[in-house]
Amino acid sequence: MTSPAHIPVLLSEVLDALQPRDGGRYLDGTFGRGGYARAILAAADTCVLGLDRDPAAVAEGRRLEAEAPGRFVMRQGRFGEMDRLAAEAGFERLDGIALDLGVSSPQLDEAERGFSFRQDGPLDMRMGADSEGSDSAADLVNGASEERLADIFFHLGEERRARQVARAIVAARAEAPILRTGQLAEIVRRAVPKAKDGIDPATRSFQALRLAVNDELGELERGLAAAERLLAPGGRLAVVAFHSLEDRAVKRFLAERATDRPRGSRHLPDAPGGYVASFRLLFKGAVKPGQQEIRLNPRAASARLRAAERVETWGGAA
Repeated sequence: MTSPAHIPVLLSEVLDALQPRDGGRYLDGTFGRGGYARAILAAADTCVLGLDRDPAAVAEGRRLEAEAPGRFVMRQGRFGEMDRLAAEAGFERLDGIALDLGVSSPQLDEAERGFSFRQDGPLDMRMGADSEGSDSAADLVNGASEERLADIFFHLGEERRARQVARAIVAARAEAPILRTGQLAEIVRRAVPKAKDGIDPATRSFQALRLAVNDELGELERGLAAAERLLAPGGRLAVVAFHSLEDRAVKRFLAERATDRPRGSRHLPDAPGGYVASFRLLFKGAVKPGQQEIRLNPRAASARLRAAERVETWGGAA
């Protein structure tokens, strides 16, 4: 049931981490074109819930519902709301959750979505239909102060020349609104020298804007906390990140949740900030794609997989 048109990054490694089993219930929180969901369905006699904000992804999910009736359910929404969406779909205790963070290859390849600095399109970057009424990248670029833009590029893009980029944008928009990805990319390229590693100078600024427009770090924080609540003991969480900030957030969350902290006794209140471990790390560090996968898909080069197993917490309850 895997799709030949789209093979997601680190697919075999994600399946090794999740270990799908007959009768298990799983969630693909970033459905995209369904690569992980299809692979989970093919690996065992499982049921899978797919979530995505993108209407195009939801349409693909509807096709999979028809292919796998009774085994696959698609819902439109953010993975940060997986508690509510899973409950509505009858998936209240899960045996595995897969998250593939960031923008998908189809979104990058579609110029009209406004994610790519390599193709000219409207400067949008909003991920889904639920973004209607929210600020687009164009709104942010043309309306935010120079200071706020510099903060976005520095903190979310780790761009060393954040101030220069922000200053260049403010100067350019004083002449005419910046409404196209091609316009913005050229402005950034003039402000940031070419890197020796060949990475396009616009890369970090575009990533920062995308993260800001979609509140991706906030969404990740909410999604990880929801996954902790939804997973049954023995259930597994597999997260693939492409951005260093997202990977660090996943690493920090799992490290904290895999470490016992002081806790009150059965008859006394918990110690402030205390809890016992709720996850067991499945491997040390992050799993990276091999050279063969990177040759087939250069976008996989920055991918990092981290995974953990939900464990029973103090008192025997998860």
